[in-house]
Amino acid sequence: MSNHNKVAIVTGAGSGVGKAAALALIKGGYRVVFAGRRADVLETAIKEAQGSAANALAVPTDVASEASVAALFAKTVSAFGRVDVLFNNAGVNAPGGSLEELSLENWQNVVNINLTGMFLCTREAFKVMKSQTPRGGRIINNGSISAHAPRPGSVAYTATKHAVTGITKTAALDGRKYDIAVGQIDIGNAATEMAARMARGVPQANGTIAPEPLMDVNHVGEAVRQMADLPLESNILTMTIMATKMPFVGRG
Repeated sequence: MSNHNKVAIVTGAGSGVGKAAALALIKGGYRVVFAGRRADVLETAIKEAQGSAANALAVPTDVASEASVAALFAKTVSAFGRVDVLFNNAGVNAPGGSLEELSLENWQNVVNINLTGMFLCTREAFKVMKSQTPRGGRIINNGSISAHAPRPGSVAYTATKHAVTGITKTAALDGRKYDIAVGQIDIGNAATEMAARMARGVPQANGTIAPEPLMDVNHVGEAVRQMADLPLESNILTMTIMATKMPFVGRG
């Protein structure tokens, strides 16, 4: 374990990729703020930190709320003094179904969390990182394989994940003058509750239903930590981590 004592915020940290990344960061010597909607789920995740819970803080957060995001960063700075890393991970999908049946309410919910939430967290991170000493920090955005290639029936999720790439590239430029590095991790088929259905069979582009290989979500957590560990003079702008045999490269 490193003794660098850097501070990281992970959104959507109660389960799945967020929890795996938060635990990997704690293991790597970070003090980690677990942000998510449910306090009980966050506290349960922190208990998995295996003796490092003193380096963890649960902050119930609605990333779609400007006030809630501001409070998240204020509590982090109050507790740990600064913010070195933000993993913008919180995200949701809309209920499955055809494009023409997607309600405006479900569309807006995905946009509010996946896109507006990421903007709000990024904006707040910029404010803190450019003003602290030493200056700067790193922001890692959770994109998706869907930022490159959509699945059938995923218009809201895919549109927001394409937009995440726009946030990443623009923030990477805007962050340069403040020593803020911004990158994106695009994940394909990590074994989480959200992705469990893939093992049972999901729609393919040719109209068939087929099971897809999954990978251990802890590999994703370690990849996020590797990105976070880089010195600020270096940046992984985009990393794709995927189940080796999933249908993405080539034609399946």
